[in-house]
Amino acid sequence: QVQLVESGGGLVQAGGSLRLSCAASGRPVSSYAMGWFRQAPGQERKFVAAVSWSGGTTDYADSVKGRVTISRDSAKNTVNLQMNNLKPEDTAIYYCAARKWGLATRFESGYDYWGQGTQVTVSS
Repeated sequence: QVQLVESGGGLVQAGGSLRLSCAASGRPVSSYAMGWFRQAPGQERKFVAAVSWSGGTTDYADSVKGRVTISRDSAKNTVNLQMNNLKPEDTAIYYCAARKWGLATRFESGYDYWGQGTQVTVSS
């Protein structure tokens, strides 16, 4: 079993930056694909970014491409999401997810473990 805990959320002004972290425990996730999703009030949860088990392949939603970078630190068993030039529409709860087998994916159903989420609020 894998437990995921997100941190780094908060309140930031538009144009600012935040770095989210996802700490995994229970077992190493170095062989897992990892993803970030977000859910804004009244909306479905949506894909943000994903990274392959090796870190060599990344994928981003069009809405964040160029502003967000996903990375992983296998030694620390963590995955990070650097978010720059934040916009009010980035306001959401951000969730980390881990996928035991297969390539990184944009589909929620492809992930086996989820964190509880961290709130990001961007003021205009």
